[in-house]
Amino acid sequence: MVSNGKKVVATIEARMTSTRLPGKVLLPMAGKPVLEHVVERHRRSRLTDEVVVATTTNAADDAIEELCKRIGCSVFRGSEEDVLGRIVAAGKEHGADILVQGMSDDPLIDWRFVDQLVELLEEGGYDCTDSELDKTFPIGIGMRVYAFPVLVKAAEVDTERALREHAGYSIRSQREKFKVGSIQATATLVWPDLRVTLDTKEDYDMIRSVYEALYPTNPDFSTLDVVTFLRTRPDIVLINKNIVQRPPDHDSKGI
Repeated sequence: MVSNGKKVVATIEARMTSTRLPGKVLLPMAGKPVLEHVVERHRRSRLTDEVVVATTTNAADDAIEELCKRIGCSVFRGSEEDVLGRIVAAGKEHGADILVQGMSDDPLIDWRFVDQLVELLEEGGYDCTDSELDKTFPIGIGMRVYAFPVLVKAAEVDTERALREHAGYSIRSQREKFKVGSIQATATLVWPDLRVTLDTKEDYDMIRSVYEALYPTNPDFSTLDVVTFLRTRPDIVLINKNIVQRPPDHDSKGI
């Protein structure tokens, strides 16, 4: 917990039916499924009290629940389309005061930035803190943290399908309405064109190469370790260089 006793819950959105690379969350990487690595990296956070995998009620996602049981991770199952409703329900079930929005397609997430964002949220009295909207970090490193009551309110009033799918967008995108804090990458970490998110086979091959190089000797490798390594390996960076990040398919604001 943070110093004022608030409970920090990280929800990790995960499903087997992604369109561009089905089953990606359970693909093998350095001896473990991708999702297990994501859980492991979130569990390293010094401020996160509980990690919950938020998956769907689809039968295909039974395999995700089985993995969670094997590694002793909490799991919540809800709607596939209503991601906002799913993570809010998971947060309620586990007593969240602060919610960290984790993604199973970000296997290189760094707990150091999670903790930095949680601390910023509390110290600044923010509704949301993020390291994503300013687009200075590599794609796939960005994180979002919310004051949970604000996210609950969004779930009550944001009715458009796009806003349900892109959970929290109505908060993050309205800095004139909500108090949103952010952190930016500094020095060598500034690399907004570097793609380390998992959406395609090329992404998988690229990220797997990073894991195979770094994980065996240091399971707690940092973003700095990743960037330092990849600046010496342009051949690996090129693996998914031509994959285009798909933007949100809406301009809605919601609450």
